[in-house]
Order: sequence, then structure tokens, then C-alpha cells
Amino acid sequence: MPRDIYLVGSIPLPDAPTVFETVGAAFGPRIKRIPDGETGERLNWVFWQEKLFANHPGFERSDKDFQLHATSGTARRYRLKSGVTAREVSFDNLFYADVAIDSYRSFKALKDEGKIAPGTRFQVDLVPAHSVIWLFVDEDLHAAIDPLYNAAVKREVDKLAAAIPHDQLAIQFDVASAVFARLERGDVSSYGASKAEMVETFSRILLDLGNHVPKDVELLYHFCYGDAEHRHVVEPTDMGDMVELANRLSNGIARTIELIHMPVPRDRSDERYFEPLRALKLGPETELCLGLVHYTDGVEGTRRRLATAEKFVRDFSIGTECGFGRRDPATIPELLRIHAEAAA
Repeated sequence: MPRDIYLVGSIPLPDAPTVFETVGAAFGPRIKRIPDGETGERLNWVFWQEKLFANHPGFERSDKDFQLHATSGTARRYRLKSGVTAREVSFDNLFYADVAIDSYRSFKALKDEGKIAPGTRFQVDLVPAHSVIWLFVDEDLHAAIDPLYNAAVKREVDKLAAAIPHDQLAIQFDVASAVFARLERGDVSSYGASKAEMVETFSRILLDLGNHVPKDVELLYHFCYGDAEHRHVVEPTDMGDMVELANRLSNGIARTIELIHMPVPRDRSDERYFEPLRALKLGPETELCLGLVHYTDGVEGTRRRLATAEKFVRDFSIGTECGFGRRDPATIPELLRIHAEAAA
């Protein structure tokens, strides 16, 4: 059966107009939403957000660094300056909305020219606090800083909703390895003293952010285990943690969720990985996307994973596990071709 295509976010092309034209030409009406590619300094996911802490009057460089996994680079962490309390901290501008509003002008112009299919929405990727502060803030500050950063995320949503027509906009929240690595490993953290407590905390945070998105703006959640150096922070046992969180979001949200994206590792075409999908209970308005497209084994590998997935769920779109930002730009045409052929 033909399937729709979903792009998570980053695409290493020169600029947003190039992304829009390239994706629009490759996929036409098979893609419902197009991101601006998170080009330039945003290409490496949230690492451009470090400047918020480096330039913040309340923070200073910590003596600690953070490493996602053994072969990834390190992130510089920050702490509060002496005499500064968390109550004095605010984040006035995360700059996501400013960049997106500028990109939307190009999106609209190309759509008006017929280079983007009429029903396609402009997709904006936002990242909750737990992923950003996991990288850039000392561990003992996470509980205090998380709600302050998420308050700023909500203000970014407000700016987007005020500037872009709601029927043209989709907002994606990344639910990345700061969540799923902790759940897979059962890490005790400020988000919970057990796996069950962490699931409850992360669900509450993601529901609060999702409910802040206007109901006529599409709401998307991208689940992820990380992609630094093309490696996961931790390998998932199966889709169980993702299914549980998706069910909690679907059951607890006060509005619709238009899409939930779940990754499929390249070497997981086994039934055990997909088995938890039997328990998935999404609303009828929610599209499931499985990130089972991989450049390194092409259409053949993608179809192998797809065939196993179809034993457990029938109606889903396809995409990659994560964004393309860390890929060689020369691989993008072939990767888009793999999407299109597998979707057909």
C-alpha cells in the first residue's frame, strides 16, 4: 500500500528555500508537512542552544562536561553564578520562533508558486527542557531549571501561533534520549526515583507542552534514542517504552495529536522489536510514523523492516529514525529517493 512520508527536522542543504524546493519536488503530496531543514547553526540539533547559557548573566561555565556516549563529542555544562538563585533566572528568547517565522516567508512564497503541494503544512521543531539542560546544565539544577526553560518553550509556541496562520502550521516536540535512554536504563534522576516515576513526570511535561499548542495547529511528537555520530545513546530493547509513553499522551491530551513518530534501528527487523505495537492505543486522528528508513541498507532493508512492522500495525507513514543533519549532504538525494520508492 502507498504510504505518506515524514521528515523529522534537519536536512543539510544550503538554506530553507532549497530544502522546501527539494523536498516538495521529491515527494509532492506524499508529505503532509515540511520542516525548514534546521540549516546553518541549527543543523546539529540543540547544540546551538548552548549560547543561551554561555551568554546568560546568571550562568557560568561549570567544571563538568557531558558526553552522550563513548564515541560522541562532549557538551560544556553550566552552573549558576555565586549568589544567583534559580528564581532569578529566565530565558527571554530561545530564537526558534524568530528563525521559523523568517523561514515561513520562503515556504509561503514557494507554495504560492506551486512548488509545494497545496495541503502541505510548515513544520517547526521545538525541544523540551529535559533534552537541552541534560546537555548544558549541571545535574543538581535540572529540577529547578526545567520549568523555567519550558516556560520559554511555551512563549515560542505563542510567537509562532501569532505570526503563522494556524491552518499552515505544525509543531513538533522532540522526545529524545534524555527521556528514552533514562527509561531504557532505569536511571534515577530528578525526573523520578524509578522508571515508573520518570514515565509519569515526562508524560506530564509533554502533555503540558502539547496542550499549550492551539487546537487548530497540528501537534506532533518525535521519539528518539539519539543520533550523535550515527549511534544511539542506548539501544532499545523493543518498542515498549515508546508505546507506553504514546498511550499516556494519547489518553491524557486535551486536544488531538496529529502524529507520533517512533524509530526503528537498522538491525531490528525481528518481531520481538515490534511486538509492543499490539498494545498501541492511539486516537483515530493520530498518525503513526515508523522511522524505519535507513540510508545504509536502502530500499531492501527498509522493506524488510516494513514487512515485519505490518504484522503488528497496518496504517503508518514512514521516515528515518532522526533528522539528516549529521549526514553528508551528498547522500541526501539518494536518501530522498529511498523514501519515495519505499513509500510507493
